[in-house]
Amino acid sequence: MGVVRLPVAWATVAAFAVFGGGWLGTLEAPLVAAGLFAWLFGVILWSAFGVVHEAEELAHRLGEPYGTLILTLSIVIIEVALVAAVMLGAKAAPTLGRDTMFAVIMIVMNGLVGVGLIIGGLRHHRQNYNLDGAGAYLAAIIPLTTIALIIPNFTRSTPDGSLTPVQAVAFSGLTVVLYGIFLLLQTGRHSDFFIDALKPGAAAPEAGPAHPDAGTGAILRHAGLLIVSLLPIVLLSKSLAAILDHGILALGAPSALGGVIIAAIVFTPEGISAIKAIQRDQLQRAINLCLGAVTSTVGLTVPAVLAIGLLSGQRVVLGLPPAEMAVLAMTLLLSVITFSRQGTTVLEGAVHLVVFLAYLTLIFSP
Repeated sequence: MGVVRLPVAWATVAAFAVFGGGWLGTLEAPLVAAGLFAWLFGVILWSAFGVVHEAEELAHRLGEPYGTLILTLSIVIIEVALVAAVMLGAKAAPTLGRDTMFAVIMIVMNGLVGVGLIIGGLRHHRQNYNLDGAGAYLAAIIPLTTIALIIPNFTRSTPDGSLTPVQAVAFSGLTVVLYGIFLLLQTGRHSDFFIDALKPGAAAPEAGPAHPDAGTGAILRHAGLLIVSLLPIVLLSKSLAAILDHGILALGAPSALGGVIIAAIVFTPEGISAIKAIQRDQLQRAINLCLGAVTSTVGLTVPAVLAIGLLSGQRVVLGLPPAEMAVLAMTLLLSVITFSRQGTTVLEGAVHLVVFLAYLTLIFSP
């Protein structure tokens, strides 16, 4: 599939580089807009699967937590590229960064976790994981999401959930520092937090790479293929953003739908990887993918979005509306309960899924 995927992706990049201006000028025709959106959506999603494949190959060779970290960072790069493309487009999108981050949190921490725990519970009854790793993720996620999505609503400098330049710089710096500290913990002295907890009677895992073919040549080859798979997504993001922005306005759809579509494009491949890991009774890898994605998304998207706003002079609204704040608070509290005890069952999955369906309801009926 990769032999076909890359030529199709780069051929699409070339086609839009040559003819894209003319095509995007005909978006008033519904069939043209729908066809271009389907084409770009399919190519970008297919390329995202390629990115995930190459990141997983690196994960097998580098071992945890480095492999999962490469995967989550690659996915967040795609997300930031898509958000930046929309923000820098012709139409102002002050809430897009917020909507995308919130959609990622809801899709991953409620939708994906809910479906995954239900599937894992039905197949394996009770699944275990490394409690220290889940606790470390939540210790970073709770302040990151609170600083980004809740505190802006309660500052006195602005009335609409936006930030002053001083607040934007300070909050970006705090977010980057906290995420950097988390990365040092994840890849340094506490990297064992993010590896499967040793089961009773099992032998301790040997140190070193997780794959026999972990030579420098193989690692560099897959790293190169990952970059080559990632670039078409970044290059096509501007065209997709223009079509997405036009379609939402033409249909009169909720503005939050743009964030949901971007989140779905970005995290569908990674979500499938997490579900496959749960089916193999590798809950720790699934937790690394899910909670790591949320941590990286907020930790990197907040400073990127605020920087774009400051440099372009755009207003950036990060504060969530009241109902969404309640759903976020419920999600964080529920996640602490779910991942504060050893072992998960179908019940936890069902509860997370109910919260996700409540979130979807609020999008179309706020």
